[in-house]
Amino acid sequence: MTPERAGYRSDFLAVPVALPAPTAGTPLRELRYTHFSVLLDPVRRLARSTGVNIDGDALTDIERGDDWHLDDRIPEDEQVGEAVYARNDLDRGHLVRRRDPVWGDRATAEQANLDTFAYPNAAPQAGDFNQSKELWLGLEDHVLAYAQTNRNRISVFTSPVLALNDPLYRGVGIPQAFWKVAAWTTAVDGIASLRAAAFVLDQSSQLVDIDLNDASAQALIDGGPPPLGPYLSYQVPVEDVESLTGLDFGELVMADVMAPVLAGRADGSPRTGWVRLRNDGDITLEKAAS
Repeated sequence: MTPERAGYRSDFLAVPVALPAPTAGTPLRELRYTHFSVLLDPVRRLARSTGVNIDGDALTDIERGDDWHLDDRIPEDEQVGEAVYARNDLDRGHLVRRRDPVWGDRATAEQANLDTFAYPNAAPQAGDFNQSKELWLGLEDHVLAYAQTNRNRISVFTSPVLALNDPLYRGVGIPQAFWKVAAWTTAVDGIASLRAAAFVLDQSSQLVDIDLNDASAQALIDGGPPPLGPYLSYQVPVEDVESLTGLDFGELVMADVMAPVLAGRADGSPRTGWVRLRNDGDITLEKAAS
């Protein structure tokens, strides 16, 4: 039986930050692991939200392993397990990145490493790897490097965007996009001030509608996953992630480093003001003057 862990800590940073969660009444399973938590949607069988505390000064090198496993604290039919990933090119995409919670003494780090291979911490992703996905996987490192003068601590929240029109494959809606929000603190006049940056990874197909319909139909005939596009990464307002997901990001909306820049936009729809990320230099972590 999987033992209970402490999970994500809202008091990890100098300013408290709650785990983003949907409105009350939404059925969820809260699963606490070592240094991170998963809010699992038992209907979609995927995470609505995850949160991890990262102590950059205490990170430990642990052999990766590959022990993907179901979480025995919840029913198997509430998790997306091996059956969805077998005999296709879908990746088991870590939500909480494997190395992020791997810190502390060796026993704790080893447990954290193993915990990241629980299926509730995964979501189906396109198997193709490109520069945009590489950038996505390195966002935590980039923020940690920036925040190293502030106790070298960050908290990161991430999950798929669970949309109603996600294409079904083997009974599971395959997410077309993922979101990530990093939070850290910085000193302003000697007082800890919260900062946040939000990102979206888009893996939706870039085919035009008629070609997409043909490709989807062929995938259905072949028994394969739906067509997925090349990864595209964006820095976006936290407020847009809130709209896309229906989660409450609380104080992170006002802490957004992009918020002052985009406050005056006329079009409130997603993607207005989104910044396409092609390399680290496109990432904004300095909060603009309001």
